[in-house]
Amino acid sequence: MKKLIYLISPEKIDNNFYYNLTKVLSVKKIKFLQLRLKKAKKNKIFKIAKKVKRITKKFNVKLIINDSPEIAKKVNADGCHLGQLDTDISKAKKILKKKIIGVTCHGSIKLVNEAIKDKPSYIAVGSFYKSKLKPKAKKANIKIIKKIRKRTKIPVVAIGGINDKNYKKLTRKGANYIAISSFIWNNPFLKPETAIKKFK
Repeated sequence: MKKLIYLISPEKIDNNFYYNLTKVLSVKKIKFLQLRLKKAKKNKIFKIAKKVKRITKKFNVKLIINDSPEIAKKVNADGCHLGQLDTDISKAKKILKKKIIGVTCHGSIKLVNEAIKDKPSYIAVGSFYKSKLKPKAKKANIKIIKKIRKRTKIPVVAIGGINDKNYKKLTRKGANYIAISSFIWNNPFLKPETAIKKFK
């Protein structure tokens, strides 16, 4: 299987996280890990990112830091992910040079068109399904993936409520990567290392 999973960390990192992350990455299905700690202070994110970097490096997984190109540079992560309210792509490129810079475009083709001009490393779109991570996110139409693929060769990351039952619909429409979080970290029925194996 091609590595098509873009894994997003849980919002809170506990002591079990590093053990579970090692187990999940050892399955070798993950291309990217985004460290997304929206409520944590920068120095805490930095400390966690340093530990996580050691694990991602071991399994050849790209570490992406959410929101902060500065922290990404400081920990020598592989790149950063920018939301619409974060630093703009051109500023992030000055900080990170040729590293990965991804951008969120929600379900908006207008935002996609604007992002394409800045040449990000990937474009994230969604939410395609109801998501625990972003319960209030506006639902995106699956047709947006094909529209993006017609406009650009920039890879597309599909996001929002993705699980083992619905991810193939998105890859069939042309998504290059699928972003997963709650199904792995907050699954009431499966341990993280078992949940990741559900993606064939």
